[in-house]
Amino acid sequence: MAARRTAAAATAAGSGEDSTSLELDELMPWSVRPLRTGRSWVSGPDPAALRARWERLAAAEGTEQERLFRPSRSRTPHTPVAALPGRSTAGAGAAAGTGRFAREPGACPDPVRILHGPFDEQWLLPDHRLIDAARPELWRVGDGRQLFAVEHGYVPQTAGPALSVTHLLPDGHSPAGRPGRIRPLYRRPDATDPNLAPGFLDVVRTRLGPQEAGPESVLAWILAAALPSPSGCRIPLPADAEVWAAGVELGRELVRLQLRGARGGERPRLPGGRRPYVRAALPARPTGIVYDAEAEALVIGDGRISPVPAGAWEFTVSGVRVLELWFGRRAAAAVGAVPEGVEADGLEVVGARGWTPEWTSELLELITVLALLDGLRPRQEALRARLERAPLISRDELRAAGVLPVPASLRRPASVLGHQEEGPEGQFALL
Repeated sequence: MAARRTAAAATAAGSGEDSTSLELDELMPWSVRPLRTGRSWVSGPDPAALRARWERLAAAEGTEQERLFRPSRSRTPHTPVAALPGRSTAGAGAAAGTGRFAREPGACPDPVRILHGPFDEQWLLPDHRLIDAARPELWRVGDGRQLFAVEHGYVPQTAGPALSVTHLLPDGHSPAGRPGRIRPLYRRPDATDPNLAPGFLDVVRTRLGPQEAGPESVLAWILAAALPSPSGCRIPLPADAEVWAAGVELGRELVRLQLRGARGGERPRLPGGRRPYVRAALPARPTGIVYDAEAEALVIGDGRISPVPAGAWEFTVSGVRVLELWFGRRAAAAVGAVPEGVEADGLEVVGARGWTPEWTSELLELITVLALLDGLRPRQEALRARLERAPLISRDELRAAGVLPVPASLRRPASVLGHQEEGPEGQFALL
């Protein structure tokens, strides 16, 4: 039976229809495309470098400012735009302009923390004049209770999670260059209006018990049970309450680890006192990273970190090793390296000041998170094995309950304009 179910699912994945699972696009219908900055210098791992880049750009004039800005079809130094939601210059504590940058750059806005692809927390200059497609609809619903599910993009025959969860604004970047979608858990601020198919929570309460029927429980199940496919993540839905409860429990642990202590949670720690430590100081401008499997150590020039479990080093997303990618971005920033095709005297090289202590702390935490996530893989494999044998809630049942098909209106952002948002050149829209 398990073999037949697997074969049926594989056939359906290619045809776009699968009676044994639900597309994530059906379960969480509202999704947003990844951010498109249009210029790499507006984000990075070091907030001090972003401030220095702003100051150089703001001090430049004429053609030099134009060159440093790196104009695109959507943005130039002369483009007036609306403020990002929550970043209006008219509000308290705000620091972002809506006039033309060339005429009135203003003060540098405080960089905001974002998730740059899976497991890489970086910084962004939150000024709409600098970003080609900032996805304002995400900024409107991002608050202290919002969570975002981020798909990683499908890459055949690769291991690793199909999606991740974050409390930060995600840019949706994919290390494999095949971006997925960003799906907020809630359509409105203050954790209201869950981004779930209509009636789905009622089906869960009826079939699986009211104790596990909240939106965050559904998100936990999705994180634990999601399967990658060419058409997007697929989510099997068990009709067995025990299987559902086990998956939700596992998913909650996955969410806790990926939030890294945010929202009042505990910061991740490896059991048994096996915390990674810096055994030899990392160089100011490292050029490479090597894993010593026998010693369970990361070797970075003359620097050394251990213990580093093999599972953390080998942890991949979309076929890309997470630790290597994370380190490579910061090593390049430390020496002022620029992406291929970018001018060597552009803003990307501004602010390079060597490897920072903050990066070392972040690296130790990332090692811990990846090791703990790797340690949960046996539980995920066991859950998938149980799903091969367990009865599932069928698409026919969901259609009969009115869950499917999803109304087109739920694939669009909800109206959340409860206050004025500053438009181009300081004007306000009429609500």
